[in-house]
Amino acid sequence: MSDSIQITDSAQDYLAELLAKQNVEGIAVRIFITQPGTPYAETCLAYCRPGEEEPTDERLELDKIVVYLDKNSIAFLEEAVVDFNADRMGGQLTIKAPNAKMPKVNEDSPLADRVNYVLYSEINPGLAAHGGEIKLVELTDEQVAVLAFGGGCQGCAAVDLTLKEGVEKTLMERIPGLAGIRDVTDHSDTTNAYYQ
Repeated sequence: MSDSIQITDSAQDYLAELLAKQNVEGIAVRIFITQPGTPYAETCLAYCRPGEEEPTDERLELDKIVVYLDKNSIAFLEEAVVDFNADRMGGQLTIKAPNAKMPKVNEDSPLADRVNYVLYSEINPGLAAHGGEIKLVELTDEQVAVLAFGGGCQGCAAVDLTLKEGVEKTLMERIPGLAGIRDVTDHSDTTNAYYQ
């Protein structure tokens, strides 16, 4: 698993230098992704003092630094590259994580991950042209996906017919085990409270 991310020599040098300035014995770097597998995924790199890492983190012993990888982020850090480009201004650390926004899913993945995958890989790209997007709000115990139609889809009279039918058809075909979909706006606030 640990070969999922590549940290170039220049990035290691730069990070080693930063870590040295912290004057903390055993300080490392921790890499994690917030909201992995969604368009809002952010790849973060933080200082990690001894004891601040999570017990489930994967520890990477590199030549110059120690890196902790957040367990839930590892699949999304596949093919990620941390690099440092020196320039006249001192340089910039860059993190490219091409899979951060795209969940790696298979038949064993949780149902919610598979729903998100189909939404982000197949359905939303088509809606983006209209400024719309669909998000998974929750998956009920009955395996019904509650979806929020956002952006240009909201308040569009056609949303009910065209979108829901098309989206439901695509999701049901792609994801065995999904019972159906429901629009988050389908139920009023009183019934919504019941689902909390």
